[in-house]
Amino acid sequence: MSLSEIDLHSSLKKYFGFSEFKGLQESVITSILEGKNCFVVMPTGGGKSLCYQLPALMQEGTAIIVSPLIALMKNQVDAIRGISSEHGIAHVLNSSLTKTEIKQVKSDITSGITKLLYVAPESLTKDEYVEFLQSVKLSFVAVDEAHCISEWGHDFRPEYRNLRSIISRLDDTIPIIGLTATATPKVQEDIIKNLGITDADLFKASFNRPNLFYEVRPKTQNIEADIIRFVKQNTGKSGIIYCLSRKKVEELAQILQVNGVSAVPYHAGFDTKTRSKYQDMFLMEGVDVVVATIAFGMGIDKPDVRFVIHHDIPKSIESYYQETGRAGRDGGEGHCLAFYSYKDIEKLEKFMSGKPVAEQEIGNALLQEMVAYAETSMSRRKFILHYFGEHFDDVTGDGALMDDNTKNPKQKEEAKDDLVKVIQVVQGTMEKFKSKEIVKVLTGKVNAIIASHKTDEKPFFGIGDDRDKEHWMALVRQGLVAGYLRKEIEQYGILHVTPKGAEFAKNPVSFMMTKDHVYNQAADDAIVSAAKSSGGVTDEALLKVLKDLRKKQGQKLEVPPFVIFQDPSLQDMALKYPITLEELVNIHGVGEGKAKKYGKPFVDFIKKYVEENDITRPDDLIVKSTGANSALKLYIIQNVDRKLPLDDIASAKGIAIPELIKEMEQIVYSGTKLNITYWVDDVLDEDQQEELHDYFLEADSDNIDLALKEFDGDYEDEDLRLYRIKFISEVAN
Repeated sequence: MSLSEIDLHSSLKKYFGFSEFKGLQESVITSILEGKNCFVVMPTGGGKSLCYQLPALMQEGTAIIVSPLIALMKNQVDAIRGISSEHGIAHVLNSSLTKTEIKQVKSDITSGITKLLYVAPESLTKDEYVEFLQSVKLSFVAVDEAHCISEWGHDFRPEYRNLRSIISRLDDTIPIIGLTATATPKVQEDIIKNLGITDADLFKASFNRPNLFYEVRPKTQNIEADIIRFVKQNTGKSGIIYCLSRKKVEELAQILQVNGVSAVPYHAGFDTKTRSKYQDMFLMEGVDVVVATIAFGMGIDKPDVRFVIHHDIPKSIESYYQETGRAGRDGGEGHCLAFYSYKDIEKLEKFMSGKPVAEQEIGNALLQEMVAYAETSMSRRKFILHYFGEHFDDVTGDGALMDDNTKNPKQKEEAKDDLVKVIQVVQGTMEKFKSKEIVKVLTGKVNAIIASHKTDEKPFFGIGDDRDKEHWMALVRQGLVAGYLRKEIEQYGILHVTPKGAEFAKNPVSFMMTKDHVYNQAADDAIVSAAKSSGGVTDEALLKVLKDLRKKQGQKLEVPPFVIFQDPSLQDMALKYPITLEELVNIHGVGEGKAKKYGKPFVDFIKKYVEENDITRPDDLIVKSTGANSALKLYIIQNVDRKLPLDDIASAKGIAIPELIKEMEQIVYSGTKLNITYWVDDVLDEDQQEELHDYFLEADSDNIDLALKEFDGDYEDEDLRLYRIKFISEVAN
């Protein structure tokens, strides 16, 4: 069939109802119809699947589509069946089929009805399938999600490595098409080599998605409130929130629901029926938000996702790019917000530590790129595109101002001389070190690697000890993006000087650098308090008056002030301005019992204060908790009532005694009685209890550290905490 006889546009219209091709689609399809091997790199949302679907429909024989996920195959098969009167036009061949279904698939292929056959790599290793496929006419093999071939890809699958030999068994002359939505130059090379298609026509679309806005925020203790606030500012819009663990997915979905956001959870632990139900609710706009692990989204074609939030930083830039790429596929706005804390990176490193060394090295190299992305203060778009081997002009490029760093640029400083130092150290260490070691050499710090190379004896050791390691790390990252240095990914991130860098060292020119963001606890807290001071701050004037009110109430009721409400509860009131007892229950450490017993004078006072000072109350800041531990609390209350030994209660729930004490403290502080006298009587004698009772009755604070100091080793921390629970329970509740 010659191409001149085929009108591609009329076929596109006939099968898919489109009148125009997108981007590179037409060139790819032409190449496939000419029987050539092809390699296609096309970002999420670029119309990758149409590149093999249309030529498969137009040619004789059956095209084999290798795909890693059953859900993905099912989606595509349903879509193809939807455009044809023949149910058998597309089939799946995998382990989930019955014998009767397999017979039907074979019959449809033999009679020429089936144009696309979706298979997992494992299915192609079964002799019965191989023999059958050898006996029928095949048009081509398309390997979708081809990055699974490369161990440098973010989704490596060992079974993908053997595809070349499997395809050769079917037909040695058949064209092979590799397709992927994310691949660094290294991964592309790996795929082409492994599939044996070095002669392939190469099609690479730009990775730039100018309609996406990239933002990274510090992950603080108030992350749930931050997410709720963001989602409520985008009410009615569709969004995906990614979390790394299934437990967090379920918790966060519940918190969102309790706070009036229509959300569902999604992860691989749900059965197929539940997963399909939630996925359909999201696709059919039954809910706005899906909270998910990365199991969600592969092949989900919802064009109007308006935001993608990462509750946890992903393991690689490829994963991040693919997940953010689910936003704004229709070309409309897409906000990609990631919350970052270095603690999360440490968790992921720990998680990898059990894996084989080579896998750990690769995982850590990919993770460090993610750290660099989160901490960089340069254009995030430029950073991502550089990672994928694409140049981007962050002044005039499409989407140049679409990220937090370019919108709020940091100050720049001249770093010409410092960049020369970096280049000299990379050259002087014979290009054997990674960024981390180079920075240590610059700042004059020794580790085992540096000592073994005797680098600490070199004249350039410590030439940058006047600046901190953050400065040098930022400079290395910016030198990489500017093309003065390059990172050898196959050697897990070893730095090399490029010809451009060598020239720069000889004849330096101006190089303006920006400081990286620093995300540590102190900085995060500063950001939180800055955020609070712009409208969501603890109202210091109100806090002071509430403390006075608490003192008066304590005198009136003859109890210490802390018995009524603890400091964190008052601070929360001065932040959220509760004016009813229902609202007071949402305050940190206040349960219904405590609200009823002590709350009225406080909410009455706050109501009057809000009216007199004309204060706009921040409704969105009141984050209701889900009572996630309510089952455990109920269990504790019931078994303390039954006077069960505390160690039995703890071991029955698989927790340690200190953790049980913490739960009991929350119970009594929120206003519920817990009578643990039976246990305290065993631990402390009558005189000790009397001494502690008098101490807490007279004390200004129930702080345990102060009590430990006061009694100077007479009591253990645990004894004091247990007595405090008894005291609060009897005196306050």
